[in-house]
Amino acid sequence: MTDGNGTVALAFSGGLDTTVCVSLLKEEYGYDEVIGVTVDVGQPDYEFEEAEETAEALGVEQFVVDAKAEFADRCLKAVKANADYQGYPLGTALARPVIAKAILSVAEQEGCDGIAHGCTGKGNDQLRFEAIWRDSDLEVIAPVRELGLTREWENEYAREKGLPVEGGDGGRYSIDTNLWSRSIEGSELEDPSTVPADDIYKWTENPSGKDAELVAVTFEDGEPVAVDGETLGSVELIERLNERAGSHGIGRTDMMEDRMLGLKVRENYEHPAATVLLTAHEALEGLVLTQEARSFKTQVDQQWSQKAYEGLVDAPLTGALEAFIDDTNERVTGTVTVKLEGGHCRPVSRESDYAVYSESAASFNEEAVSGGITQQDATGVAKYHGFQSRLANDIREDVTERRAVTDGNGGADPSEE
Repeated sequence: MTDGNGTVALAFSGGLDTTVCVSLLKEEYGYDEVIGVTVDVGQPDYEFEEAEETAEALGVEQFVVDAKAEFADRCLKAVKANADYQGYPLGTALARPVIAKAILSVAEQEGCDGIAHGCTGKGNDQLRFEAIWRDSDLEVIAPVRELGLTREWENEYAREKGLPVEGGDGGRYSIDTNLWSRSIEGSELEDPSTVPADDIYKWTENPSGKDAELVAVTFEDGEPVAVDGETLGSVELIERLNERAGSHGIGRTDMMEDRMLGLKVRENYEHPAATVLLTAHEALEGLVLTQEARSFKTQVDQQWSQKAYEGLVDAPLTGALEAFIDDTNERVTGTVTVKLEGGHCRPVSRESDYAVYSESAASFNEEAVSGGITQQDATGVAKYHGFQSRLANDIREDVTERRAVTDGNGGADPSEE
């Protein structure tokens, strides 16, 4: 360690926030050296080029970690949990712990004394990063939050210091892109009454006039492994479905999202592959899981999704939930064909060796049901079905009639006896 506070590792994107943080970590926090860590979870190439150029201009040593395959595997595991939050597939929430662990690994390898991010005090990401980092011995620093910075202040500071930023954040929207999803927020979108322009979307096209398309997705133990019979790695499988489903306008979400801190924010998302895979997986579970398992798993999935949204991937509860999810998904093996049409994705066929289904038993054209059961055997069940409700209604009606008779005959008021 040199004089001062030594070295700090910064989650580095090359945008306004992290560019300003480089200077502030030295000026306000006394660190002698800042290293930037950029983690690849499927961002577009130009983001890495910009980050590299900015790091070079700032004189910051940059480390780039390829975590795309790890993140893709995480996304496909999320499919097993039918993971969503308030109706949209988790994306950024799944990526942040992967990014945080990669940055922490570099910080420890480089002998850093601190670790920092450029998140604000109003968002979720600060919590997701720090849930990972605070399990280490490194000082955790959040300059934007701790110094109460605004975008206006950061832009002015960058101009005064001659920092290499263009127009603040490079556009009027705050955009986060990874392999699984693309989020767009800020500017006029912060007004819930604003109708977004189509140009905010990059992954999904206007589906008008496009012919419908069938896509077959094959699963093994709950995880997708092939598209139209072609076995693919996790990254390639997601990329291919992003392209195919996106061309049909599938996977757009416009919502009011409740953040962990209680703030309600307007969010726009694109997630074509996630929509296809979650739709297909849920359809396959419907074929192979019993009614009881499906009902209970819905609760487990919801709890897992909440922990994932919070970034608490290492929580004891998360591990316990995953044990149940993995166990039930051992039978979620088979193929689902979905139809992509007009911005919608729906299952149109399912097949599995584990199907809890008997065509002869379910068919209206068959007299007998499997196991020697016949239609007539349901008569007793039909008589008992709803018996308690009918009894309760009869009793209530009888009591009401008796009270009416008593009141009509001038019966004594029980309170006066």
